[in-house]
Order: sequence, then structure tokens, then C-alpha cells
Amino acid sequence: MVLQDKVALVTGAGRRVGRTIALALAERGAAVALHCRNSRAQAESAAAEIAARGGRARVLTADLESIAAAEGLIADTIGAFGRIDVLVNSAAVFTRGAIDGISERDWDETFAVNLKAPFFLARAAGAAMRRQGAGKIINLSDIAARRPFLNYIPYSIAKAGLEAMTIALARALAPEVQVNAIALGIVAPPEDFDRAELERLVRRIPVRRIGAPEDAARAAVFLCEAADFATGATLTLDGGRLIG
Repeated sequence: MVLQDKVALVTGAGRRVGRTIALALAERGAAVALHCRNSRAQAESAAAEIAARGGRARVLTADLESIAAAEGLIADTIGAFGRIDVLVNSAAVFTRGAIDGISERDWDETFAVNLKAPFFLARAAGAAMRRQGAGKIINLSDIAARRPFLNYIPYSIAKAGLEAMTIALARALAPEVQVNAIALGIVAPPEDFDRAELERLVRRIPVRRIGAPEDAARAAVFLCEAADFATGATLTLDGGRLIG
């Protein structure tokens, strides 16, 4: 798929990886709907940056814990741009806590945003894409799906579900829509990581560095523009950490 003149929705596009992916898709010529929940100012800044480069962007706000809001986000994107060609499920909850401290609220919020919302977003977007005859859905996963993080157990389980969902949706939405995932290693680490912890983790990565949001953005562009024969696949982007 050539991204020029296509329409992409990126969830969690106000900050970090989501923002960088949104800017990269816009750079390739796509009109971009930037979803945010609490990062409206950052999303507006990204939209202004896209507009300054001659692109088209719209900021859309939604609380993805609600199925109605998730489905409404697809409708709002189509209402704003007339179609939807690419969906990037980037929004995520990444709450840190030991197993004994996980609350029901922590569990429900993590699964609502990290797994439930991507499904209902993909279902609504996929239906529109199939009517159009083509589309791309990219789910942002994590190597925690295959090597769970002890202090992020609900997150790790939800990401494992997201990778299973990627395969299921690839089958359900074929042949018009390709659904793939990117499993990220350490890319833009959380703000609560201290320097010593980060240095310890880097020593376990064969390429001896953490990833950058731009690494994820290049992978997303690849899956959109150069991987029409890939569906149901998960691209691992972790600097070799899983093999280290």
C-alpha cells in the first residue's frame, strides 16, 4: 500500500512511540487522525507539526476503556477524512506493580486499553477497510508477551493476547486487510526507570542500546508500504534481547 493520500488513525498518538509513528505516516503522505486521552496538548502539537509540513491531521479524543468510544473513534476518523486505510493500535496502559499489589482496577484498565480496545477498533476499522477493498492494521505489542515482566504481569498477559488477536483478525479480515504486530523491546523506557536499572537492561541487549521511537516508526511504515504479503505476523524489534 502506498501511503500517499491514504488515511491513518494512530491511537495514543500524543506521546512517545505513537506520536513518532503518526509523524512518520504523515511524512509518507497520509492524512493522520491522532487519538489521545489525556495528552491533548501534545497531540495538538504533533498535528501542528504535520500541518506545518503541508500534511493533514486531526486530533480526536476518546477513552478507550469504552467499546462505544472505540467504535466512535473509527466513525469520527471516517467522518473527518472520508475513509480509513491504516489503523495503528499504539495506546497502552503500562502500570508497574508486584503481584500482591495488583488491584481489580489495575487489571480491568490494562485489559480494556491494551486488548479490548484494539479488538473493537480493528473490528470497526476492518469492516470499513473491507468495503474499500484494502487496509492495514498494526498492533503494537511487546516482547513481554513471550517473556513476561514480573512487575507488569497484567500488561504482559494482555500483550500475549494481542499477538493471538493479531493472528485471529488476520484470518477474519482476509483477504482485503492485512493485520500484523510489532513486538517492541526497550523503546522509550518508562519515566520511572532509574539509570542503574536501564544500564543493567542494556547490557542484556546484543546490540547494546535501547530502541528509539523512530525504530518503531520505520517498522510501521514497512508493514504499511512494503509488506503486502505479510499478515498475522509479529515483527520482533528488540535489539536481540529475546536471543541474548
